Amino acid sequence: MTIFRMLIGLALGAAVGVSAGPLPVPLPDDAPLAAPSSSDAASYLGMNDDDLMKLVENDLSAVGSLSIGTPSSAILVNPVKLPEDPRWEATSQSQNWATAETVEAIRKVVAKVHEVFPDAPPIMIGDISDFDGGRLKRHASHQAGRDVDFGFYYKDGKLPYFAAGSSGTLDLPKNWALLRAIITCTDVETIFLDTSIQRLLYGYAKSIGEDKTWLDSVFQFVRGSSKAIICYARNHRNHYHVRFFNPVAQELGRRVYPMLVELHKIKPPVFTIPHVAREGETLGHIAARYGSSVRAIQQYNGLATTQIRAGRTYRVPMRGVAAPKADPLVVPARLLPPATPDAMSAAAWPISDFAYREKLLKMADLSILSATAFRRI
Repeated sequence: MTIFRMLIGLALGAAVGVSAGPLPVPLPDDAPLAAPSSSDAASYLGMNDDDLMKLVENDLSAVGSLSIGTPSSAILVNPVKLPEDPRWEATSQSQNWATAETVEAIRKVVAKVHEVFPDAPPIMIGDISDFDGGRLKRHASHQAGRDVDFGFYYKDGKLPYFAAGSSGTLDLPKNWALLRAIITCTDVETIFLDTSIQRLLYGYAKSIGEDKTWLDSVFQFVRGSSKAIICYARNHRNHYHVRFFNPVAQELGRRVYPMLVELHKIKPPVFTIPHVAREGETLGHIAARYGSSVRAIQQYNGLATTQIRAGRTYRVPMRGVAAPKADPLVVPARLLPPATPDAMSAAAWPISDFAYREKLLKMADLSILSATAFRRI
């Protein structure tokens, strides 16, 4: 085996061995974090429970950001404030506390847009989460430091905050660069977006040569797949609601939560249970069933009266009740395209492992060998 083939083999092994799927892509990231970074906190994932308990007891801040619970019922510990940056602008009334991983993800995706389009204007960023998580009145979710509202890039620069998008107003190249970065460069769980905007972005991406099979798996409206990343949500024609996975903050949070309760490091938490109202059911019935109160359910769901609608889901707050036991977090492999269109080629992008192997084969002038045969060399 030649030295060149050995290097190619090592590169292939590294690519195949990445559990999250993507190839490493260097991204500018100069601003300091206000708390331990996710890479620092990740070192604690290997700790046994006894040592982790001691760390939590003696220096809770050392474990970094913790996201405990679900996006619609969660606690946020050791939050990071979204820092100032010339590439984005936080809205004046937004609550933008997040986990360190979410801040890192925002930096990555906005930086990627500016790699492709250096003249991109600042993007508007709305709500993320409150300082300690919990309910934000204008959202059902945004409680775990993992949900971010991004505005659009517009043809005429910055329009009024979260102006509705259309074919006449949206800067489709920059908006697609943003979505492409979120999908390929971060561990994204879901992007909520109106179908009309999905169609515009799908059409643009297809027109510049993006792989159709890949696009069809990304956009929900094409096949209606529940596994698609970009999903329909009502009232999302004027912004992207992006929900990131936080492998460190979520997994550490899952393990640390019972320790926080035992050590009295957090107030008695409020978790919620979803309940679908039935015909003839009242708030009193629901409160009695779960041991909650009518007033608490009203406040948590933003209800001005006690009237409810059958078929609608209401969150029932349960103060002092332990969070449901969760299994260890498993983050799915990133959904990567086989190639990068010329229109996006000003930046380096991750591509699928198979496409990467094919590229290496061509570089090594071994195109006559299959990827399977190559791995046996």
